[in-house]
Amino acid sequence: MRIMKKLSISVILMFLVVLFVLPGVLAINVSIEKLATSEDTIVKGLNQPAIIDLKVTNNGVDDEFLFYNLLGFVMKPEKPVEIDSHDAKTVQLTIYPRKDLDVKNYFNMQYFVRAESDESEIEKKATIKIIELQDAFEIGSGEIDPESNSIDVYIHNKEKISFEDLNVKFTSQFFELEETINLNANQRKDFTIELNKEDFDELTAGFYTLHAKVGIENVSAEIEGTIKFAEKNIVETTEKDWGLVVSTKSIKKTNEGNIIEETSTTVTKNIISRLFTSFQPKPDIVERKGLGIVYTWNQEIKPGKSSEILVKTNWLYPFLIIILIVVIVVLVKKYKDTDVQVRKRVKFVRAKGGEFALKVTLHVYAKNYVERINIVDRLPPLMKVYKRFGGEKPSRVNQEARIIEWDFEKFEPGEVRTLSYIIYSKDVGVTGRFALPSAAAIYQRLGKVKESTSNKAFFVSEQKAKDDDINV
Repeated sequence: MRIMKKLSISVILMFLVVLFVLPGVLAINVSIEKLATSEDTIVKGLNQPAIIDLKVTNNGVDDEFLFYNLLGFVMKPEKPVEIDSHDAKTVQLTIYPRKDLDVKNYFNMQYFVRAESDESEIEKKATIKIIELQDAFEIGSGEIDPESNSIDVYIHNKEKISFEDLNVKFTSQFFELEETINLNANQRKDFTIELNKEDFDELTAGFYTLHAKVGIENVSAEIEGTIKFAEKNIVETTEKDWGLVVSTKSIKKTNEGNIIEETSTTVTKNIISRLFTSFQPKPDIVERKGLGIVYTWNQEIKPGKSSEILVKTNWLYPFLIIILIVVIVVLVKKYKDTDVQVRKRVKFVRAKGGEFALKVTLHVYAKNYVERINIVDRLPPLMKVYKRFGGEKPSRVNQEARIIEWDFEKFEPGEVRTLSYIIYSKDVGVTGRFALPSAAAIYQRLGKVKESTSNKAFFVSEQKAKDDDINV
């Protein structure tokens, strides 16, 4: 019994070891680091793979590791890589482009690393840069002096990809050169070209375009650069003035040289004209000097470029301000001289017979004591007066003359009267806006006969009626 008991305990301990310890031993335990030597760029149209150098460290037991993906990319190594326990190995992950992949810039490709011993695995990402052929290069040249006999031009591979048997053809107004070269990742290739002065003795100084046609396999691209020929330092300034009411001044500076010029332009305005002056573009510095305001523009003008400053002084604004002040003064004076104010309003009413009907309301307000007041309103053509009146009844209604009148003996200061009536027509149908003439108030104040008029009232056919129905 004692032997059987010890045997049972041993079996249980072995089971626990298998259950908890062994999976940890057999599980994949690797560290993967991307190296700087990777050429992780793919050029669209070329069958050149991205090469990613990985430092793979096996932190577990001796094993073989398979690299694969599920996205349809052809990837190498195709066979498992053997790495001893606690050993590191550089694995060159080669990824070929898919022809059906229409992606530009960066693409994150998922791949897996699987341990062959127990088929445990981890998921990783490889970032691939996908570009057009012309985006891989930069071309340029040195400066050409009129007395120089040679020039240096270069082509620079900006990307992490190598090119073999790359055909490059440089063309310009100064020379032509064609070479077949190899370019490693981030490598620059320089060429020294002998010049023939007779080829450019009639050319003027300035900037010229350097063309380069690059081709590899069945893919080609055009690249452009710049050649600087001699140096000039000339800035031409042209000023123009035109306009009377709207005075405009144009200051145009043109850089006819071939270097960037820093220029300064100043314009002075007095404290009045500055209020009505606009600038395009806005000045960089504004300073007050005495009674004047000095505006300054500091600009950089590139070769062959122009900079124009427009200064507009609109004298129409002060004229309009003066007119506005005069109108306000006249209106204020008229308001003060008006002893009786009349406001006219109109709104639509619904007639039970279907006629077009409007309710007209006159609000009469006496600012001062007045006597012998006569309120006169005119009726629109084809409109008749309804027999019912609101507020004060009119003294006279002349349908033929189209006049309706109210007479009052006197108004005390602050007295308000509301006069209303309804007009209608069976023959009028209004679409849009319907205008009613102004009403007039004729009265005596301190022995003088005065008159004031109301506003004109308008009715828009879209507005809805809020009055009760009437029988016409």
